[in-house]
Amino acid sequence: MDINEILKYLPHRYPFLLIDRVLDYKAAEYLLALKNVSHNEPHFTGHFPRRPVMPGVLITECMAQATSILAAISTTRSADDDNLFYLAGIDKARFKRQVEPGDQLQLRVDFIKEKRGIWKFAAEATVAGKLVCSAEIMCAERKI
Repeated sequence: MDINEILKYLPHRYPFLLIDRVLDYKAAEYLLALKNVSHNEPHFTGHFPRRPVMPGVLITECMAQATSILAAISTTRSADDDNLFYLAGIDKARFKRQVEPGDQLQLRVDFIKEKRGIWKFAAEATVAGKLVCSAEIMCAERKI
């Protein structure tokens, strides 16, 4: 799935659209996505100027955006419907290593369950095959 298709599923736009490509997915099962980390991203000017590190909250947001895409493509509605998937919760978040400019963040989200419009996923972010972050992420489906 290229960026044009991603834009159909996510309401985010620059500078907050954090998913660059979806590599693979199976509706209601899993999704693999990429985030290319570039030195010119706005958060690097202050976090940290002498040693740029991607904030953990943005790594978590990358995973949340991936869960939103998987939830959206797992429904029977089209990408043009008036529904959004909002971040509803983050549990068991753990950060293992830093993400720096030039890294390629690979995101994997696995569907756990859905109940009354609340979707739950296991999410992992890796760089070069090494775990960076893991969490359970929930999103809520709501009308715009």
